[in-house]
Amino acid sequence: MSANPSSRRKTEQPVTTNHAFVVGRFGIIFLLASVVALLIAINLFRNTVINAKDWNRMGDSTLADTGVIMPFRGEILASDGSILATNLYYFNIMMDMRADGFKIIEFDKAIPQLVDSFAHYFTPHDTAYWHEKINRQMAKTKKKRTRNFVIAKAVPQVMVDKVKSFPFFKDFRRASQTGLKVEPVIRRAYPFGEMARLSIGRVGQLAEDPEVRGRSGLECALDTLLFGKPGKSLRRLSNRGTKRVAQIPAVNGFDVYTTIDITMQDILESELGNMLLDAHAEWGAAMLMEVSTGDIKAISNLELDKDSPEPRYIEALNRCVQAYEPGSVMKVMTMAVGLEKGFAKPISRQFEVGRSAVICNRRLSDTHSPAHLPISRFIEYSSNIGMAKMTLPYYEHNTRQFKQDLKDMGFFDSFNTGIAKERPPVFISNPSRLDLSRMAFGYATMIPPLYTCAFYNAIANDGKFVRPRLVKGLRTPEGVDSMIPVSYVREHMMSPENAAILRKMMRGVVWEEGGTAKLLRNDLVEIAGKTGTCKIALEDKRPRVDANGDSIKLPPFKGGYMDGHYRVTFCGFFPYENPKYTCIVVINDPKVPFRGPAVSSGTVLKNVALKLYARSLLNDNPVFTEQPSDDGHATVYSSFNSRRKAELVSDLHIRHPRAIRRPDPAVAGCVPDVKGVSIREALTKLEASGYAVDFEGVGYVFAQEPDAGTPAVPGTKVKLSLRYD
Repeated sequence: MSANPSSRRKTEQPVTTNHAFVVGRFGIIFLLASVVALLIAINLFRNTVINAKDWNRMGDSTLADTGVIMPFRGEILASDGSILATNLYYFNIMMDMRADGFKIIEFDKAIPQLVDSFAHYFTPHDTAYWHEKINRQMAKTKKKRTRNFVIAKAVPQVMVDKVKSFPFFKDFRRASQTGLKVEPVIRRAYPFGEMARLSIGRVGQLAEDPEVRGRSGLECALDTLLFGKPGKSLRRLSNRGTKRVAQIPAVNGFDVYTTIDITMQDILESELGNMLLDAHAEWGAAMLMEVSTGDIKAISNLELDKDSPEPRYIEALNRCVQAYEPGSVMKVMTMAVGLEKGFAKPISRQFEVGRSAVICNRRLSDTHSPAHLPISRFIEYSSNIGMAKMTLPYYEHNTRQFKQDLKDMGFFDSFNTGIAKERPPVFISNPSRLDLSRMAFGYATMIPPLYTCAFYNAIANDGKFVRPRLVKGLRTPEGVDSMIPVSYVREHMMSPENAAILRKMMRGVVWEEGGTAKLLRNDLVEIAGKTGTCKIALEDKRPRVDANGDSIKLPPFKGGYMDGHYRVTFCGFFPYENPKYTCIVVINDPKVPFRGPAVSSGTVLKNVALKLYARSLLNDNPVFTEQPSDDGHATVYSSFNSRRKAELVSDLHIRHPRAIRRPDPAVAGCVPDVKGVSIREALTKLEASGYAVDFEGVGYVFAQEPDAGTPAVPGTKVKLSLRYD
């Protein structure tokens, strides 16, 4: 039976309609795809043919983008290789609060514990500060939160590890979950802190120079060597886009060996600081130089901290290289010229000096001189009148020749020690007879302590004017050492015979009847030198530039002095028979009873010499005799200074302060009792008594050999054992 035709048509009609619809859709899609393909082809043709040069130029500029590779700055080392300045890695700790996997809910719950940890380790900010800082970010939408929430800057690795143990951070391993970011930064570090700070110097950045460069001291003077040479990097294509690769590697800076001896530096700074505190002085400067090499073994510049409620002295202006009127230490330079030119004859007639004389229509006074003196004793008595009467006749018709004769000896040569802002002496170019008479004994001149010390050092060195230096060698980035040889300003500044005569005159300052520094006599180290006292000139407040900004040439000093204010100096060498070190100490405005140069500046030099002797640094070998070992009693902490009691109680957590005692009083000729005191107090006490010291361990003295009260001559070595209980 056949199907109904009408029903068959009804069933076939939807099939035709659907087919046409599908074909139509494919047609539209094909048409759109064709249009897109055509647009792609047009743009491809435009980019690869028409605009090819522009695109190539943009691509090349991206790949040609250069970056700077910063070199590692070289280290500054002491003479024994100890590090005075180095580079250390520190870290900036931050949080990315927009990290993709940041656990916002867990972080919100941990905030109370986190802010407690932040406040505990990152003072002075308290919990309220951290709450407010975090809540300010959390109140924002995720897109507006910071990617660099600062937790701490420039902290050591141990603090990074500590932060990772804080609540929330320790609960998740991946940084994307906590947002914790740790960025390394390099900082200049100085392991010995303030020691020789001005000579070593510091680094920094300026607005016009973002690179970290030396700004003072050796860091500045040797910046080219220490800084190294920056490298260059280029952007290159890689499987993951572009990356930077080194095109020109950076060259790291040289390491610099200085002449500084850490032990001597500590001794010099300590003695100078103690004297400044006792004398209530404004500032002090001191330098210790090795006679044979000119090596500056120690240098210190201390100034009263006017912002501190308690009296204390800090490193400030480097006054060792600043010029000042020297006072009577200049008489040694004048005598050196006189000996070389022949007008200073040690064996000569007696000069009439006395306490007062009129020279160049001006009255000149002496505080030390008898009525008559030979030239050989002018230095001993520090006779102003004698020096003027000796010098004026020789230069009467050519006063400028005095400066020229000093110049011929190398006195005005630049030393290039490596100390930043080093300045040469300043003399009047065309002095009058009055000026010359005053220059002969240390006024109307300006001389840096460095130059005085170097000149005295040449006298101690048989007339060989060795060039002072603070740098003795370099180490290349490859680790190759290169030592700088000793050089001379003048190989023969003066004859050895005249140098010996002058040394004998300087010995008389300490050891002869009329000497102005008899206080410095001691049986262990024979010192020779010269005292100097100079009134402090009135401050010159006149402008140095005119209204147009042009420099105004003004004389280096202004007439007039402050009443009752003095700058005192002692410069000398030791031991006298075989000089090893020259030292200069300048103290500005010491108060009574420390106004004399011997009792202040000279005493600093004497104490330095005795401590060098006690530590066998003068080629001496103090006798050490073994004594029976300690009897086993427990250590009792003590101090010579009663003010230290509170500090010891606090530092050692002692419950019963009565355990703090004063050591037994010292007996002349016997070893002092130093059990229980700090090593610094023990060294001060023993070395002041003339004993050599050897110690081992850290902490406080719990045993000493020989025992306290044992008869022992000065120079005996005392061995100390230290520990913390």
